[in-house]
Amino acid sequence: MKKAFNVLLIFLLAFTVFAGGQQDAGQAEVEAAEESTEGPQSGGVLVFGRGGDSVGLDPARETDGESFYATTQIFDNLVEFKNGTTEIQPALAKSWDISDDNLTFTFHLVEDATFHDGTPFNAEAVVFSLGRQLWEDHPYYDLGPWKYWGYMDMSNIVEDIVAVDEYTVRIDLQKVEAPFLANLAMDFAAMVSPTAVEKYGEDFKSNPVGTGPFKFVSWQKDSNIVLEKNENYWRRPAYLDRLILQVIPDPTARYLALQKGEIDVLDFPSPEDIEDMKADPDIKVIQQPGLNVGYLAMNTQKEPFDDKRVRQAFNYAINKDEIIEAVFGSAGTPAKNPLPPTMWSYNDSIEPYPYDPAKAKELLAEAGYPDGFETDLWAMPVARPYFPDGRKVAEIMQAQLKEIGVEAEIVSYDWGTYLDRTDSGEHETALLGWTGDNGDPDNFLFVLLSAAAAEVPAGNIAFWKDEEFNELIIEAKETFDRERRTELYMEAQEVFHEEAPWVPVAHSIVSEPMQPNVMNFKLSPVGKRVFYSVWLDQ
Repeated sequence: MKKAFNVLLIFLLAFTVFAGGQQDAGQAEVEAAEESTEGPQSGGVLVFGRGGDSVGLDPARETDGESFYATTQIFDNLVEFKNGTTEIQPALAKSWDISDDNLTFTFHLVEDATFHDGTPFNAEAVVFSLGRQLWEDHPYYDLGPWKYWGYMDMSNIVEDIVAVDEYTVRIDLQKVEAPFLANLAMDFAAMVSPTAVEKYGEDFKSNPVGTGPFKFVSWQKDSNIVLEKNENYWRRPAYLDRLILQVIPDPTARYLALQKGEIDVLDFPSPEDIEDMKADPDIKVIQQPGLNVGYLAMNTQKEPFDDKRVRQAFNYAINKDEIIEAVFGSAGTPAKNPLPPTMWSYNDSIEPYPYDPAKAKELLAEAGYPDGFETDLWAMPVARPYFPDGRKVAEIMQAQLKEIGVEAEIVSYDWGTYLDRTDSGEHETALLGWTGDNGDPDNFLFVLLSAAAAEVPAGNIAFWKDEEFNELIIEAKETFDRERRTELYMEAQEVFHEEAPWVPVAHSIVSEPMQPNVMNFKLSPVGKRVFYSVWLDQ
């Protein structure tokens, strides 16, 4: 066996995150960062104003960022991303060993963590938390579907999960998986209280119990979620006494609430308001390029989108510059690939489809639709970083498609229903997007476009199953040679471009306005909102 620290260079070659060594080193790094701030103060209530509600609070069941905003505070994982980065550091696993063949991971757990219900965190809790998603005969497997577990193909990666002793867990893999440690830092791999799951059953999604820095207090649907400091946290307690996740659907109303001091942090501001916010001395704005992509998926299992020429026609018909100017302003850039340009292995040599309605009409005629056709166009009901206003994007697309003879009816539902119905493939075309979860291209290309992810409930809502593409991304998953992985992913993007299951629309710059007294808030490249180390200057 090899210590994780000793295989660090292997993982750095494989992907942009890295495996930490001992807990003491990782925790010292966290504490050093905190000591560099100007006197963290404990106390106070922070109100986070967001555009939509969580779908559920069981992190293994949900796939949406609004749900993870809450669960990130309540639950811990074996490993985690260092705040504001995609670097892996120890969490509930203080260290780990990896076998020479990279197929066995042995995790050594912290011994002083307890769940919010007072029950101990131990190896059996790890087996329970991950095993309920892996084993179909697990007594709580039916509380799924475990969508993310499926999107990440974990049942074809994990062979077994074994409690070696009270504070040691072994995970055996069926095959080499380069992003495996990074996968374990994602929300679906959070540790849940077995006692609470047994107590609440299906209702655990509304009564979450983890080991995290904040404890669940209440959830008023479509209004707010209230969390309070976990005084018995196995690390130092959070600085904030309370955290309130407040739903304010309209971005203008969120802006007004920030100006009036009713909220402390504003999620997803309207792009047209950002410059005014930056000019306001009473508002602090944090920005960074988002690891995201917004797209229009075409359901390739339904006519006429089973014809590549129709999908290519849509790519020629959509004027992305018009959409970005109207919806994103200076906070967006056109997309041509399924990966964001800040991701390693991004293929910048690919030429984007130009806006060319005449070419689009020509392709439709070749496909047998000289007069166009009727279809649906599903629009997201909530603001997300990749689409600040899904309805407005849909309306612009609707007008652009009409120019080539395509009559698109805009369809929308509440957020949870929208996700469930697109996961089930009810749409013909649908707007959606993605913020990377672990800093690895696999988290885009496999999760959103593989054949495995096209099974209901699907992450691949284009339901695209391309043999050549799949062979490329699967080979890339199973090698630690980053140069080779880059070659494979760049080739896969060429296949994607030719087959055109999506219209990639935009990548956004993420902006987070807040009150000036909100200290140590860091934007996460994987879209998390982490409040553990945030404090209020009193």
